[in-house]
Amino acid sequence: MAAGGPGRSGDSRYLPIGDHGLIGDLRTVALVGTNGTIDWYCCPRFDAPSVFAAILDADRGGSFDLAADTPARTKQFYFPDTNVLITRFFADDGVGEIQDFMPIADDSREADRHRMIRRVSCVRGSLPFRVRVAPRFDYARQPHLVRPEADGVLFESASLSLYLTASVPMQTDGQDAWAKFQLAEGEQAVFALDRVGSGLTARGCPIAEAEDEFTATVRYWRRWLSASRYRGRWREVVHRSALTLKLLTYAPTGGIVAAPTTSLPEQLGGERNWDYRYVWIRDAAFCVYALLRLGFTDEAEAFIGFLSTHVPLGDDGAAGPLQIMYGIDGRRDLPEQELGHLEGYRGSAPVRIGNAAADQLQLDIYGALIDSIYLYNKWGDPIASDRWDELCTLVDWVCLHWDQPDEGIWETRGGRKNFVYSRLMCWVAIERAMRVAIQRGLPADIPRWRETRDAIYREIMRHGWSAELRAFVQHFDGDVLDASLLMMPLAKFVSPTDPKWLSTLDALGDGLVSDSLVYRYDPGVSPDGLRGAEGTFSICSFWYVEALARAGRVDEARLAFEKMLTYANHLGLYAEEIGRTGEQLGNFPQAITHLALISAAFNLDQALG
Repeated sequence: MAAGGPGRSGDSRYLPIGDHGLIGDLRTVALVGTNGTIDWYCCPRFDAPSVFAAILDADRGGSFDLAADTPARTKQFYFPDTNVLITRFFADDGVGEIQDFMPIADDSREADRHRMIRRVSCVRGSLPFRVRVAPRFDYARQPHLVRPEADGVLFESASLSLYLTASVPMQTDGQDAWAKFQLAEGEQAVFALDRVGSGLTARGCPIAEAEDEFTATVRYWRRWLSASRYRGRWREVVHRSALTLKLLTYAPTGGIVAAPTTSLPEQLGGERNWDYRYVWIRDAAFCVYALLRLGFTDEAEAFIGFLSTHVPLGDDGAAGPLQIMYGIDGRRDLPEQELGHLEGYRGSAPVRIGNAAADQLQLDIYGALIDSIYLYNKWGDPIASDRWDELCTLVDWVCLHWDQPDEGIWETRGGRKNFVYSRLMCWVAIERAMRVAIQRGLPADIPRWRETRDAIYREIMRHGWSAELRAFVQHFDGDVLDASLLMMPLAKFVSPTDPKWLSTLDALGDGLVSDSLVYRYDPGVSPDGLRGAEGTFSICSFWYVEALARAGRVDEARLAFEKMLTYANHLGLYAEEIGRTGEQLGNFPQAITHLALISAAFNLDQALG
């Protein structure tokens, strides 16, 4: 493949994954590049077909380009304590900036508009600008018509129509709308993109209204963030993580998507490309823990509400009562398909939508779910009686099925194994349920639960420990290290200073850690059914920080944490993985990474005193 072509890191058609910021309205989001281009946007919600997907195919995907029409350096930052994104252009003749945001509407009809406002201004000197709006509906599969109107342009497809209002005259060109314009110091231009149809009529957005919307959006985010109780050493990065998690929340149900993108690769040119625009049960305990620790009780309650409403605990399917993930509206059917007409980010095919892993058996999710209910019962509201009956049914199922091989936390496609992490979280499921029963005096088959809990503990100690490696290992009677085991002391399965655990921590540090970055495992010695390598997993890196802190190795933990902060992008955001040269890889940004950051910061603060 020629240098600079698809699949090569030098392909100038694609920005690095980390060179993006995020805006949203609690129903969907858009990725805005440091060059001013919106190259990912799904409407009307996270898991809807894309309107702009240039990040997955620079030529076919569609984008909303807005930039200085002259050579310029760019910088990007968030308006303080908000999710309003500002991209600045520094040119020879002046300085300009774009303020990108999506107003937060309540549950009224106006929320369905999903308005995206791009306010561009010249703050010094004089600058020329260019804009091109090039939607490609339904992952660039659905044609559309372009109709110029009095104060804007209508983009009309069979399933979705968008209306662009602009304060500068727009031209149409085939499927696109474009303009070039000049701004002197102090002058502004406004572009607003709205969903229309189904009762939503086109609505202008004059400069004065854009100012009002900006003020209201800033006020919303600052009022929301003011509820945070975090006063520790890393306030800025913790609050950025909290603001990002809020952006990844689907307000109508309270679900939090794992990430707002699909198919961003774990390895350039590789096949490890998945759709993360769904709610993972695994994230439940981390969500509730982090949100409650920070003081965001409403968000924790909303997520528990999603679980209560949309996760049927008594419906015993082929892989047990629970799926590992659900749609943001609670749907269970998430069929996976490949979009062969899109080349993928820098040639990293295939592009996938849907996720076949939803049908996998992953026993660890039972521990995650029940731990989240335990945490909310402890710090939020007591569990309801009906919910307790359902939870008992779930624990009884775990007691019967904990010893099955499964696909494990990493959703491998190389066959089921007796993963130690899965057993660990089955232990958590039973142990946390026992705590709730005893604390609340609730009816439960405690003797049976205790017998099973203790049997799991003994099995892990007997078959999950390698005398040769002097470490706990990935699966029973094996010799493969796995970073998921960093959760053992965090889940209170072992003491963080237990000799076996300290030996494991050393082994993980020697075998999987590189400059504070942690690999999940070595695919070379533990085949996972997929070709290619991958980067380090950022969630594991934050687990490592917390494990070090709990083990009393506080100086090491602090240094590892500070190093991890240098691997964030320019806005403090993290994708799923970090590549060999520090680049962001995988879907972006990833919720559970930011949850792990919050947990690590909180516990490291406590350890430092």
